Amino acid sequence: MGDREDLYWDPFDPDIDSEPYETWRRLRDEAPLYRNDRYDFWALSRYEDVNAAHRDPRTFLSGRGTVLELMGAELDQVAGMIIFMDPPRHETMRALVSRAFTPRRMAVLEDRIRDVCRHYLDPQVGGSGFDYLQEFGAQLPSRIISSLLGVSEADRPRVLELIDTIFYIEPGVGMVNDVSLRAQFELMGYIQDELEDRRRNPRDDLLTGLVQAELAQDGDGSRRLTNEEAGGFANLLVSAGTETVARLLGWTAVVLAANPDQRSELAADPSLIPRAVEELLRYEAPSPVQGRWTSRDVELHGQVVPRDSKVLLLTGSAGRDERVYPDPERFDIHRRTDQHVSFGTGPHFCLGAALARLEGRIALEETLARFPQWEVDHERAERLHTSTVRGYKRVPIVL
Repeated sequence: MGDREDLYWDPFDPDIDSEPYETWRRLRDEAPLYRNDRYDFWALSRYEDVNAAHRDPRTFLSGRGTVLELMGAELDQVAGMIIFMDPPRHETMRALVSRAFTPRRMAVLEDRIRDVCRHYLDPQVGGSGFDYLQEFGAQLPSRIISSLLGVSEADRPRVLELIDTIFYIEPGVGMVNDVSLRAQFELMGYIQDELEDRRRNPRDDLLTGLVQAELAQDGDGSRRLTNEEAGGFANLLVSAGTETVARLLGWTAVVLAANPDQRSELAADPSLIPRAVEELLRYEAPSPVQGRWTSRDVELHGQVVPRDSKVLLLTGSAGRDERVYPDPERFDIHRRTDQHVSFGTGPHFCLGAALARLEGRIALEETLARFPQWEVDHERAERLHTSTVRGYKRVPIVL
């Protein structure tokens, strides 16, 4: 099991990534615990296994990294990066950053999101088509998370460009390359400068919330976050808050164009849209691969995964597992998908899931209100491929 010569998967191969589902089906059926010697990892592809691993953070650690090419013992508990933390520190930090998303801040978001949608979509009305992702889908989440953090209008185009560049993949190298690293350093430098400004000049934004938040310590008293911790939080929020929602909206345009009857149902009855967003997340998970590091020997499917092993959780495969979803290869806006794992599950459940769902719902409502029909120009569409994110970079649509 896991050593079949004709069954091969790795997250770096763009050809496999373009159409991974048959390979993932074979992994679920033939090698539910898959071993890749070339890149030294194990992979879990069935829903039950992926879900269980997400819910067992003491065995499947995040503190050694969650992206394959970054994983290693030296990443243990990187300051500020909540996705690279394990219990109990993870719970403490997560509770802190959750308080930064106050109900008052969230209450004003729906109108703000609709305003941003109108800003980008209204100029396209009456036209022949546009790049749905570059001219709308990638702009919306960037504008929203940047405004929440307090990034100025003038700085937002450069911030978005840096986020895109961070996800640059160098052929044969992956995400750890000079282009990506330079963008990461520039973005972190910008965030650190903004945090210093908030210490001197507080505002009503999340960056101010981060520098003012107090972290409870063992025993009595509390402390403020360090610059490194606050910067790590802000960096994660601006990057993850932009990238995954952009991929979701790209898939929305592509999948609904391929299912025009269901798109027509949504246009006629917007109350179906929230369930459609969940089905989109199941059907084409924007982040289909998450890495974990084993803290102990684990027996799975008759084999032992040794302690200190890299394990990849294939949430994209779990969403197509026929053991959980009848006829999983069929996109169905009427399907109940409350149990999908595209946002993870357990203690590392995506902190921004509610915001992503809100943006996805409103974006689709506003799109269908203006454009009930479109086709995708697949010849000009451009895919985006990393070891953990899957989707499109450009989605030109014809109206």
